[in-house]
Amino acid sequence: MTEHKVKVLGFGDNVVDMYEHSHIMYPGGNCVNLSVYSKMYGVERTAYMGYFGDDDIAEYIISVMDKLGIEMIKCKQLEGESGWSKCTLKDGDRVFGDYNQGGIRGKTPYILDRFDLTYMKEFDFVHSGNYCYTESQLSKMKAAGIKISFDFSDDSSKEYYEQYAQYVDYAFCSFDGTDKEAEEHLKFILSLGPELASVTRGSKGCMMYDGNQFYVQPAKLIDNVVDTMGAGDSFLAIFMDSYIDGLHNDIEKSDAITRALQDAAEFAAEICRIDGAFGYGIPYKD
Repeated sequence: MTEHKVKVLGFGDNVVDMYEHSHIMYPGGNCVNLSVYSKMYGVERTAYMGYFGDDDIAEYIISVMDKLGIEMIKCKQLEGESGWSKCTLKDGDRVFGDYNQGGIRGKTPYILDRFDLTYMKEFDFVHSGNYCYTESQLSKMKAAGIKISFDFSDDSSKEYYEQYAQYVDYAFCSFDGTDKEAEEHLKFILSLGPELASVTRGSKGCMMYDGNQFYVQPAKLIDNVVDTMGAGDSFLAIFMDSYIDGLHNDIEKSDAITRALQDAAEFAAEICRIDGAFGYGIPYKD
């Protein structure tokens, strides 16, 4: 496996995805997934920073991440319930149901101190998202010179973008609309401050904008899709890893973007062959 000289930190959510049709649960969460996919891709350093509960779910997620070699030295365990999300599969596509809003993590806002920020500055970028409850800390991270990637998902309001995109360097979201509508959405995001913005569009692939040109990456279609859980997260993770690696190797920005989009599409397609976001499922009881 090729090692990529990139250092990645996921800051925010950890959950279990509870598959109601099979009663199997899998570790996940946007930021956990980013760390794990980056590890699979072969980056130099992968870490996760977040709050865990103190229940069996937390012990399960921590044990899997420890087995995978994810750095967790800045994590904390709090007294309370861990995050969970219930879902099912329909023709291989995951459909979300009930969730507990992050458990104790959703009730305990992060307050980063100078030592946390110093730690974050060791990484090429720090990733978070709109289900991470980290919004209040973005301005502090930006002021410290930390490069931030952020997943706005498919449900961020115009007001949410206007409030938080100004602190983000690399903005990602899911988008369901025409090509023209996707282009206008990307222009809107970049007008707020990010240097790159991307919309993933399911089977339509991905569109990205850097302020100068639009990039279109078709989805890589595969047979025998098992589970689409994690497809978007894996695309985001490997795009960022490959893009930063390209810049480190003095590849022209536009060429680095094009290569990273291709790498991301190939990796995301393979993730659809895995149960859960990245496997490691265990039975659970209601």
